[in-house]
Amino acid sequence: MSRRVVLWRHGRTEWNAAGRFQGQTDVDLDDLGRQQAREAAARLAALAPNLLISSDLRRAQDTTAALAELVGLEVRLDQRLRETYAGEWQGCTTAEIAARWPDEYKGWRGGDPLLRVGGGESRQEVAERILAAITDATARLPENGLAVLTTHGGAARLGIAAAIGMPLHRFTNMGGLSNCSWSMLREGDDGWILVEHNAGTLPTPVVIEEG
Repeated sequence: MSRRVVLWRHGRTEWNAAGRFQGQTDVDLDDLGRQQAREAAARLAALAPNLLISSDLRRAQDTTAALAELVGLEVRLDQRLRETYAGEWQGCTTAEIAARWPDEYKGWRGGDPLLRVGGGESRQEVAERILAAITDATARLPENGLAVLTTHGGAARLGIAAAIGMPLHRFTNMGGLSNCSWSMLREGDDGWILVEHNAGTLPTPVVIEEG
């Protein structure tokens, strides 16, 4: 065992259901999102986390609260765990974005790490702040400890890519996170190892990695 970090995506919102780009717009969980948070929290509580840190956006805070209630930990807030600030794209569907900003949309779909989405942040900037949040959280953990960082779908994937050394232009090769699913990073001898991705249940531990 070694120190581990779970990146947990918040539960569903009405904008998620409608396919709208939320970015840093502060949208609440819907009824299904609150149910998802309760169900996922019961599973994550079984991992006995040592530290809970959340994006300060309401959908992430309310998701984390469901876990905090079960494990009795204080929730720290960290603005660095917010979703990408998407400027003019926030509130738009992907079809609207493709129609209004076709060149930017093509670059975004192609994985351009330096494109400022809707005039907002680039993937490079988001990856750097999420990795910094992961690094700071890890420093607070005891040996073999676990931190749960509640964040957002795109932000989580960018943080994972940065942590494992994946080139950001290949970001789109990593599948998305479902609402209230999570990914787990474990410290290895030569950096972070992605041991779970888009998980919603607790897996059987890996006893031997090959053979």
